[in-house]
Amino acid sequence: MNNVLKYLKERENIDSIESEYGFATFLISGDECYLRDIWTDDKYRHKSFASVLADQVCDIAREKGCKFLTGTVCPKANNSTTSLKVLLGYGMQLIDSKENLIIFKKDL
Repeated sequence: MNNVLKYLKERENIDSIESEYGFATFLISGDECYLRDIWTDDKYRHKSFASVLADQVCDIAREKGCKFLTGTVCPKANNSTTSLKVLLGYGMQLIDSKENLIIFKKDL
């Protein structure tokens, strides 16, 4: 685990998974698994590797008894339009928005 992911675990109890093509961070709380971040290296983008990571997070969440997956997009962040498309393409539904945050949900 790289130092940034160790830091997130220590500071905020954020779990993570890593592979040769990227990483995902997530937080499990009761029935919810919040998929906080997915990042893939440039050479793996647009090749469904982000979905592979999301699927792995969903498997972990189901094993821990989660009923749904949530994710967010900050409209002011770089590449936010792409992030929106990715979440919608992954089957997530828009459920709420707050200032600079769009919230999505998917049943597991």
